[in-house]
Formats: sequence, structure tokens, C-alpha cells
Amino acid sequence: MYRIDDTHDASLTSWVESANAPATDFPIQNLPIGMFRRAGSAEGFRPGVAIGDQVVDLLAAADAGVLPDDVVAALRACAPGQLNAFMAQGRGVRVGLRRALSQALRQGSAQQARLQPCLVAQSAVELAVPCRIDGYTDFYTGIHHATSVGKLFRPDNPLMPNYKWVPIGYHGRTSSIGVSGQSFHRPQGQIKGAADVPEFGPCRRLDYELELGAFVGPGNSLGRPVPMAEAEEHLFGLVLLNDWSARDLQAWEYQPLGPFLAKNFATTISPWIVTMEALEPFRAPFVRAEGEPQPLPYLDGAENRERGALDLELEVWLQTAAMREAGLPPERLMRSNFKDAAYWTLAQMLAHHTINGCNLQPGDLLGTGTQSGPSPEQGGSLLELTAGGKQELRLSNGETRTFLRDGDTVVLRAHAERPGFRRIGFGDCAGTVLPAVPLSP
Repeated sequence: MYRIDDTHDASLTSWVESANAPATDFPIQNLPIGMFRRAGSAEGFRPGVAIGDQVVDLLAAADAGVLPDDVVAALRACAPGQLNAFMAQGRGVRVGLRRALSQALRQGSAQQARLQPCLVAQSAVELAVPCRIDGYTDFYTGIHHATSVGKLFRPDNPLMPNYKWVPIGYHGRTSSIGVSGQSFHRPQGQIKGAADVPEFGPCRRLDYELELGAFVGPGNSLGRPVPMAEAEEHLFGLVLLNDWSARDLQAWEYQPLGPFLAKNFATTISPWIVTMEALEPFRAPFVRAEGEPQPLPYLDGAENRERGALDLELEVWLQTAAMREAGLPPERLMRSNFKDAAYWTLAQMLAHHTINGCNLQPGDLLGTGTQSGPSPEQGGSLLELTAGGKQELRLSNGETRTFLRDGDTVVLRAHAERPGFRRIGFGDCAGTVLPAVPLSP
């Protein structure tokens, strides 16, 4: 079991000066991992760690003799552009990397001279999806989102009877998962028309969904469930995840099997995986309110009750094409907190996913579902903020939105902050809507 250690010390500073800025997402206490290459280069993507406004090239750091042998072996075992082999090694190797970099990047470190040539400015790199994602499962753990959306269609019975007993989820598509900066064309498909006869055309009710994504580290064997007591050991780290949704396509297609074309056209994640170790100071108790059903035994455990939740502030920002042309920054639309929004913990999602014997693999991605807060202004989607498209959302430049328009850029952001510890963040998860592709006659 991993606990808070000296790598979380709020007094630690780095010789990378940008990492000491109070507002940086990437202080020395964070050290998230991802894949990068120099912008415009034809070289393959390489594993790196974000520190301030820089990236530590991990393969260069290995060559410089800064990293432990087991960490070096795990990194060199990775296929080009993929972290899966490193993720499969489990917490020990990951902690070894964290501690080695924490020591080498500290102010006054004797290893500065060896590590400094291994740094590349983030402004000079391109980032990629950090691993091969063979499996993507999207859960529906946001209780306030589920309730709000349920009320739009079933005012007297917003939640189905199973919701508070089982972590609901469905399998998504991996090929259209992209990294922050992703642009995608507005999806097209069938939309319900008059008298249940569909029309075909571009989506008219395009939406975002504010989620977290959890990457699996070590997997489990087919037929062998992961018990709650071991579930945390199978979690590698977290990213932000935008589960773009075509609401009108979904309304026509989702019965009886759920979303299909409404979800598979694009999913955007942030590029830096914030490890579970970096998030340790921001743990919180998992508590069900009085009168709520308690989890079945296979979804329960003392450690989950003590520290299964995470105190993470989540935000959605929007920059329209007009704002961009006028030089205006994105505007924040909402803010919520993961510990208040999620009805199930990450460990419960993973344990439930495997209870039937399903084998998770290193690099598999688990989406949390939309993380809305309890108040109407904390909706994690436009569907909620506009009451199903019935109320226009007015922006500060005078524009209005019910759903997304071409040229809109949605930015998800998140950070963890607690007295006595450094603030850490996730970096941006940004995606831009392009016009639908015209169909050939």
C-alpha cells in the first residue's frame, strides 16, 4: 500500500524554475507521464514526464544514468510510442521512477548537470495518446448527471432501480480516441423526424461530457476477478476525458442497446497521465449518505471507505470561433468536484468490471461518466446547462449556445488542492468541432 512520502513535501522546489510557479499544473510533486516528440519531427514518440513548462525525456535520462535499472528495463521494453509495457510492471517500478526523478529534479540536486540536457520545452513538442488502448469502457457514475438527464425523460422516476446497486457502463470504441488538440468533424446520422420516420443529416445537438479517464496498469487473467482489496494496485493513473455526444443521434438509436454512432466518432483525453501516487494527498473517504443502499460485499472494503474518493476540482471552458478571432480566451462554463459527483469509486469500477472474469489489460481505459455537481449550474454537459436545449446559455461576448457549433473549442481542466500540499493539475484536454464532411452525390 502506497502512502504519502517525501515526494509530496510541499516545501520541495526544483531547479526547473517554471515548476515552482504557484499556478503550474506540473510542480515537482506531480510528475505525470506521457508520450512526446519534437514538433515537426518524423521521429517516433518517446516517454516523457512533465515538469513545469518542460518535458524530461525518459530515454535520454536512462542513457544519462539517472534512473534505476528496473525502471530503465521497463521503459526500454515499451513498443515505440506506447507505454503499455511500463504500465504492466505495477506500482513498484512506477514509484521507483517517481522517486528517482523527484531526487534528480530537486533544487540543489547533484544530478542536475546530467539531467538538464534531457529536458525539452513543452512548447517545442507534440504529444500523443500515451499507450495502446485495446479496451475502453465508459461508466455512468455521475449521480447528479444521471439524475438530471433522467428527469428530462422520466420526471417522476429519473434513476433506474439498478443505478444505486451496480456501476453502469458500456464498451466504447478505441480507434477514435485522440489527445488534447484533437479536431473532429461534426458527426452525421439518422435523426428522429415526424411520425417516427428518420431524417439524415449532420448532428444538430452536439455536446461534450466532462469525465475522468482511469488507465489500467497491471491486468488480470481471464476468469480471475480483481477483489476490492487489490483493485487500487491495478490502477495506473488518471487523465481528463471528453466523451463527445451527438444527442439527437443518440435519442433515435439508443433503444434497446444504447449509444452507437452518437459516441464513437471522437473521444478526447488529456496527454499527461497523473499517477495514483501523485494523487495520494488528495484522497477522501467514500461515504454513502444516510438512507442510501450500501454496496454489495464484493464492492465494499475498509480501504475504499477510508480513502476511495478523490478531491479533484473539475472545470469546463468554451472558446467559440468568434472569441478566438477576437483574441478572447476561453470562458468557464461550470465547476464540480469528483468526490461529490461520483457515486462509485475508481476501485469499485475496476472490481465490478472484472467480477464476471473479464480480463483487463495494461493501457485499458475506464471513463467515469459525466461528473456534474449537485447544482444546476454545475452540469457537466450542455444538455444539463440548457435544460435539454430549452434554455440558451449566454456567453460574456453576447453569443448564446444550446449545443455546440462548428468552430467551438471545449477545454476540460482539473486540479487537486489541499492545505499543506502543492497544487497539482492535469493540463488541458481540448477539442475543436469542424464542419460535417459533405457526402459525395
